[in-house]
Amino acid sequence: MINSYNEWDRLKRIVVGDASYANWPRYDPVFSAEAKNTLWKETPLPAGPVPQWIIDEANQDLQTLADTLTAHGVEVLRPTPLNFQIHDGLYNYCPRDRLIVHGSTIINPAMMYPCRDMELQCYHDIVDQAEHYHFMPRNEGMVLDAANVLRLGPDKMLFLESASGNRAAYDWLCRTLPDVEIELCNFYAGVHIDSTIVALNADTFVVNGSRVTADTMPKMLQDKTIIMINDVVAQGFHQYPYASKWIALNMLSIDPRTVIVDAAQELMIGMLEALDFTVIPLTLRHSRTLGGGFHCVTLDLERG
Repeated sequence: MINSYNEWDRLKRIVVGDASYANWPRYDPVFSAEAKNTLWKETPLPAGPVPQWIIDEANQDLQTLADTLTAHGVEVLRPTPLNFQIHDGLYNYCPRDRLIVHGSTIINPAMMYPCRDMELQCYHDIVDQAEHYHFMPRNEGMVLDAANVLRLGPDKMLFLESASGNRAAYDWLCRTLPDVEIELCNFYAGVHIDSTIVALNADTFVVNGSRVTADTMPKMLQDKTIIMINDVVAQGFHQYPYASKWIALNMLSIDPRTVIVDAAQELMIGMLEALDFTVIPLTLRHSRTLGGGFHCVTLDLERG
């Protein structure tokens, strides 16, 4: 069953990613252009298979996450494996990027990196469960990673306009979901929204203070409780940081009062506990190397 409208209702079914065969594509033109666009100049953009030791450690951490969710009564699914190293793809590490779940509807966006289209076949059995399915055409000027969208209920979403979500895609999504108010946000020109704003429940949001100000706060959050985070404990990475230190802000709610958080963020954990949240501290050792925190490496299919 697929039925999920927000980021915080009690979690029932979820996909947890898989780092097997993770690869840095050599021939994807958009990925290759990152070598010119990135602010990181100390080491080159990686290319080719991700070292096996990183894959192994990442999979250990993903299994710990899956086991933790199972222990909390959540049904955990995993993507169908695909050898991305042979096909010059990326990975299954971040299911959140690939599909938008809106109730019983699945939306297949035209992702920023064309090579990531192949990931769809790893979720074919999940897509088949959707009551409605919408395909965003590629090569029509639209770019959208699913993680540019933050779901706030059956009739509200935030959309981050950025390198991985352009205005044409926003307009298409508004036409595709005419009953949903989708607020366009412009506070961060990088990629995804979930290292900038995290919805813990309907009334409480964690916000990246280095990217969002009072003037750029989304209108939908104006009357909410805002936990402003001005810095995080930067995690290490191997050779190239595919994600910034702010991936530490990326967290996953199991229910409106229970959240999985990077164990190194002791100050942030204390702030959440002071607001009576139950915090489950876990670790993703390669969150910066592979570019995904706890929200990124999951895709909730059923909440309620």
